[in-house]
Amino acid sequence: MTPFSVLIVEDQARFREAFTHALGSVPDIELLGIAPDLPQGRRMFDQLRPDVLLVDLDLPGGSGIELIRHAAHARPQCEVMVISVFGDEQHVVASIEAGATGYLLKDSLALDLPDQLRSLRAGGSPISPVIARRLLVRLAPGAAGPAHRAAAAAVAGEAEEVVALSEQESRVLHLAAKGFTFDEIAQFMQVSPHTVMTYVKRVYRKLQVRSKVEAIYEARRLGWLRD
Repeated sequence: MTPFSVLIVEDQARFREAFTHALGSVPDIELLGIAPDLPQGRRMFDQLRPDVLLVDLDLPGGSGIELIRHAAHARPQCEVMVISVFGDEQHVVASIEAGATGYLLKDSLALDLPDQLRSLRAGGSPISPVIARRLLVRLAPGAAGPAHRAAAAAVAGEAEEVVALSEQESRVLHLAAKGFTFDEIAQFMQVSPHTVMTYVKRVYRKLQVRSKVEAIYEARRLGWLRD
């Protein structure tokens, strides 16, 4: 395959390091740079003009969907791969409508990133299996009999529950599932503990639970969190 260039826009240091490690010694992929937030990501995109944009959605300074939309307008030949913790229908559909051509969950990072990017560059659309299943069920709700329609309704119901969470509420839930305390989450997100607890209470109410353990259990039952 013809060599191609990649720009990464990701705010979390551990993922930046993982992506750099995965792509650093690959001869056919040139890593142009890494931006930690939306404004810098947009500047670097316009300056470096990458062949592939690897972008998170929840970024300091705004949503990665803004950058996807900008990339599709300014450089339509650029392929866009989303890597995010958000696997709900709302984020996936919004990303695709903005111009994304691939979508992987961050818990799928065991997948070989260079191969995923090569597939994207070759005209494929790499997508995490759980997301693909939800989209297929959504697009073909009447393709089979009652069992299929029941499965479609179940998946749709789950998606609606997840969609009800805002990006900040979802982020709090994911960080809590990774073992961070609410005070640590407040420091990480650069907000007050009171703000974090407001997000937590909203999550509890929307998931109809009363504790962090129950919230994490319910999110995993929905297939939105993995061990």
